[in-house]
Order: sequence, then structure tokens, then C-alpha cells
Amino acid sequence: MILNIIGTWIAAGLTIAIFSFLYKDNPLYKFAEHLYVGVSAGFGVIYVWAFDLKPMLIDRFISEHGVERWILLVPAILGILMFSRWIGKLGYLSRLPIAFTVGIGAGLGITASVQGFLLPQIQATLLPLTTVSNIILVVGVITTILYFYFSREFKGKSQYILKLGIVFIMVSFGASFGYTVMARISLLIGRIFFLLSDWLHII
Repeated sequence: MILNIIGTWIAAGLTIAIFSFLYKDNPLYKFAEHLYVGVSAGFGVIYVWAFDLKPMLIDRFISEHGVERWILLVPAILGILMFSRWIGKLGYLSRLPIAFTVGIGAGLGITASVQGFLLPQIQATLLPLTTVSNIILVVGVITTILYFYFSREFKGKSQYILKLGIVFIMVSFGASFGYTVMARISLLIGRIFFLLSDWLHII
């Protein structure tokens, strides 16, 4: 019970310290900001150790046998070489694991983008033009793609196609911005409700 009360007061104090930035930049806000960054970094280190490094490298190295056991040394060595960046003349060795990581990330990213975004989007666009919503969707996709087609100049009446594409792009940007604002407002409401309910017990 006492720990819950202390935790609530700490959370409320840090919340007010963050909100104090609305007045001006001050030491309380800087303290809360630095504390948040430090705790996040510490949590990240513990998370990587508990869920990645220890179970996937150390524990597997102890339990595995044969070739599979020694293959685990490859990622371990690459990971250690990452830190050579801070060792003067050996800094060039860090390029090997970085290049390896970037190459794998690019390959997986391209595959994931094609299979997870591009193909489903193409499939979702191939709709029968039987309803108004389907027609709007197909027209919006085509005009938006044509807006980014720079190999041919659109003149005369064909420019209306580009203007229609701009309209769909602006609607999309507006919806994305509105969603972002609503998400931030939802977080704000959550913190204010915490202060008024859990801390002050007003509501």
C-alpha cells in the first residue's frame, strides 16, 4: 500500500514536471526529461540482456552441441567488433558488423515491404467498380500515382488528373495529421485523468 502511494506521488510529480515545459524550459522539466531518457536506456540494456543476449547466445552456447554451438561465436564476434569503433586504430573493424547488419536489414526490409505493404495494397486496389467507395479508392490510387509520374509532362485537360491526385494526397496527409493529434490528445487525457483520479481523487 505504501509503495503504491509513493509510486503514485512520484508519477504525479514527474508528470507535473513534464507539463511545466508549457510555461517555459526549467530545471524540473530537464530533470524529468533526463530521468526518462536514462531509465529508457537502462531498460533497453536490461531487455537486450534478458531477452536477446542471454537466452539466444549464452544459454544456447551452453546447451547446444557440435557445430551449432560454435556457429554462435560468429554473431558474438561481430557484436564485440561493434565496440572497436572506440579503440583508435582498430575502429575500422566496426565496419564489418555494421555492413553485415545493414545488409541483412535492407534485405529483410525490402522483403517485408513488398510482401507486407506493396502486394496487399495492390490487391486491395483491384476492386470491382460497383460501389462509390470502390470507385473513389481506385481513382485516388491512380491519380496519386500519376502525380508522381515525371517521365511525361501533363498539359491541357490532363492537368486536372494531377490536381485530383493532389486533392487525394492532401486528404491523406490531413487524415494522418488528425490521427497523430488525436493520439497525442488521448495521451494528455490519460495523464490528466491520472492526476485527478489516482493522485488527487477528485473524480
